Amino acid sequence: MSVRERATTGNGAFATGSARYVISFDQASKDDHPSLGGKCAGLAALIAAGAAVPPGFAVTTHAYADMLAAHDLADQIAARTDALSAYDVGGQARIAQDIRDLIRTRPMPAEIAAAIRIGYAELCDRFGPDLPVAVRSSGTAEDLPEASFAGQGDTYLWTVGVDAVIERVRDCWASLFTARAIAYRAKQGLGHLELAMAAGVQKMVDARAAGVAMSLDPSNGDRSKIVIESTWGLGEPLVSGEVTPDCFVIDKVLLESVKRTIAPKLRELVADHRARRTVLREVDEARRNIPSLTEGQLRAVARTVKTIEKAIGVPQDIEWAIDPHLPENEGVVLLQSRPETVWTNKKTETAPARTYATGIEGVLSTLLSPLAARK
Repeated sequence: MSVRERATTGNGAFATGSARYVISFDQASKDDHPSLGGKCAGLAALIAAGAAVPPGFAVTTHAYADMLAAHDLADQIAARTDALSAYDVGGQARIAQDIRDLIRTRPMPAEIAAAIRIGYAELCDRFGPDLPVAVRSSGTAEDLPEASFAGQGDTYLWTVGVDAVIERVRDCWASLFTARAIAYRAKQGLGHLELAMAAGVQKMVDARAAGVAMSLDPSNGDRSKIVIESTWGLGEPLVSGEVTPDCFVIDKVLLESVKRTIAPKLRELVADHRARRTVLREVDEARRNIPSLTEGQLRAVARTVKTIEKAIGVPQDIEWAIDPHLPENEGVVLLQSRPETVWTNKKTETAPARTYATGIEGVLSTLLSPLAARK
């Protein structure tokens, strides 16, 4: 059933209580994908596999569907997209802005806002008032083997206070209708109302270092290797390609590096606790040209990646961070995991003739193809 159908069927009443709209990551499972979206379902799978994951909750796709129903937005969105050409770039940009404004300017139904308030209050009860959280988009089309939407939704770091969390959840819903997402769906032949958006609300990690890891070598599909890329601070600048990371190729059996490239790391994204936000600042000169991971941390990340791949059963692309406040396992926490799709889905063992870039582009380019960019 599409979002449009879910949003317009039934008696129009919202479910009572918060269970329809909010579910804790540790109470969910990967089978809840239709309600959680790809990112949040991946977090549930990580927890089930025994990984350390910052606590949080998902605002389900039911909340998104009921938001559309409350304001008759499904019909209004359809009226704007049904006649739109897949190659009308200017029209897509105009329609995208119009639809995002529709979602952002309509009040969130009280039942949904109340459920988010309960979820955030429970996190604050555990970790302190005005807890900083990350609010991340989690679409139902993420990580599809035939059409990965990875990276197309928005992420908001260091969000503080329940009113800000509610606003950012609505922004995540709106990010389903960026011009790039609309164009990609059109070219894939997917209906704009066939997909839905959940949002993850997760305790913020004040990361010492962070990065991505793949449980195979993305340049050639070698499953005996793990490739880890890391940088100082939070990992979002690395994922978006704004900084050049360190790169480590790890032997999966011995958990020892067989190749390493230490990049000049000129900037880092870190928390400004007083201003309640993140800031991109220059890395002090003493740390610019040294590895962003210690040997112990490098082995801990590799060991965790290997464990997760074994538990889930297919090669993984993982986002991780080093939490300096956690002594266990060198402070490694996992922020996201998705199946690697390019090499896993190959029907032959012959690798295509391609040239791979270095740095983060080299690690992620195969995963993100055919996307032109990643937000």
